[in-house]
Amino acid sequence: MVVLACLALLPAVADFSTRIQIDARKQTPISPYIYGVNYPDTWIYDWLADWDKYHDGFTLAREGGNRFTAYNWETNASNAGHDYFFENDDYLSVSSEPGWTVSRFLKYVQSAGAAALLTVPTLGYVSADKDTERDGGRDVSHSKDYLHTRFFKSVARKPGGHFTYPPDTTDGVVYQDEFVHWVESVKSSNTPVWYSLDNEPDFWYETHKRLQPDKPTYAEIIANNLEYAAAIKGVAPDSLIFGPVNYGWYGMRAFQGAKDANGRDFVDTYLDAVHEANKRAGKQLIDVYDFHWYPEAMGDGVRIIYHAGPDKPGTTQARIQAPRSLWDPTYIEQSWITKSLGNKAIRLLPDMMERIRKHCPGMKLAITEYEFGARDRIDGALAQADALGAFGRLGLFAACHWGLNHQEHAAMSAFKAFTDYDRRGSRFGDRALQVQGENPLLESIYAARDSNDPHRLTVVAINKGGVGSQSISLAIKGFSPRTGRGFTVQDGVYETPQSTLIVTKQGEASFVTPPLSITTVELSDR
Repeated sequence: MVVLACLALLPAVADFSTRIQIDARKQTPISPYIYGVNYPDTWIYDWLADWDKYHDGFTLAREGGNRFTAYNWETNASNAGHDYFFENDDYLSVSSEPGWTVSRFLKYVQSAGAAALLTVPTLGYVSADKDTERDGGRDVSHSKDYLHTRFFKSVARKPGGHFTYPPDTTDGVVYQDEFVHWVESVKSSNTPVWYSLDNEPDFWYETHKRLQPDKPTYAEIIANNLEYAAAIKGVAPDSLIFGPVNYGWYGMRAFQGAKDANGRDFVDTYLDAVHEANKRAGKQLIDVYDFHWYPEAMGDGVRIIYHAGPDKPGTTQARIQAPRSLWDPTYIEQSWITKSLGNKAIRLLPDMMERIRKHCPGMKLAITEYEFGARDRIDGALAQADALGAFGRLGLFAACHWGLNHQEHAAMSAFKAFTDYDRRGSRFGDRALQVQGENPLLESIYAARDSNDPHRLTVVAINKGGVGSQSISLAIKGFSPRTGRGFTVQDGVYETPQSTLIVTKQGEASFVTPPLSITTVELSDR
């Protein structure tokens, strides 16, 4: 038996114990792209500086959000939509160098070894200027005939396909295949670069109602996505295309009440249409079903993702348990979503995987915006870590938190539990293992092997209990640990994790986790 780390750091006796069975022989791949983040709602210059210093092992970065729906790559002008007075401005760059915003994003992200997901505008108009106040106000609607005086037409394909750089900024039209062709010429070959079909089209009628005052229909958005996907594949045939980038649950079920819904499920309808289009084209046009997930779960009458004001006790508990709606058939959160399901569990990821297998086999799945709130508290960290573990276990292809900065230590520590648990670059394994014996109310346990090092096995243990410490014993089939080390973060201890005592013997390992904590364990059979 081998004992590592410092006994003084642990309670002498745990308040309760759990025995977990891990089968190291049953392995499924974990996508490397689930540890992603968005370009957040900050000025791009601040974000680039933050990313350059604190990218912290993120494997994917998405340049998306409402700002990119009317982004004009030729001048870097954009429109804020309802986020800020519907104004055209230079928020995405004061530079008029074509593609500056995107080229800088790619430079910083790819140099850090991360994949990049870029937004291709598909709504049909992009900003023509950066005038924050014009004709008596910030809102573009103060301008007469604003759709034609403050915006340029944006189309999928350039007639003739003769692409130039710099593009013609005087023709009043922006071509998105020309944009993608330019990206393909300037991107690094070190990491993948993929394309997203705009952002939350099911909510354009609110976020960009100056451009799209009516709710798009199923037929319109399906035709839109297939047109732009074909244009992108024409110049970037080997890239992946993400669509339709739903706003949330109601968008996925009925496209926010589209007039041609007629009781049809939007996800099923979209997948069927893409599958048929793929067969006609003889190739995959849209590769990844992409949606956003901001939980509607409530606790003591407060939605868990809100940041304003202190939580009530029930809000904190609802947040800690919320990731169970990603997979758990026994968990019914308090939300309008579960009520709409007849008070049944959401089972978000298994349900989506089943729909893809039935309606469009081979398509991947991504959640390119999400968060669980409380980025600066331990309950937010627990939820974030639990989500990352579930993403890997359930086979999600890509995921991007809406946006973190390095000062949000709690949420960052949840990522580091998988991407840098010893603060020296050590990462969770890339082959998920079968785990049994969890009580998801009290703990979540995720285990993985490393395809590059068969002698290493990693475990992330999340103690959701707020009162006592928990002793966890692991019975492992197909792997006999001889040594181990552990690292724990808990409330107020985020930057420098505490060492955790790991006791190992033939086929077993045990350790103690403090209340409300995340512990990453690395086992070796050497």
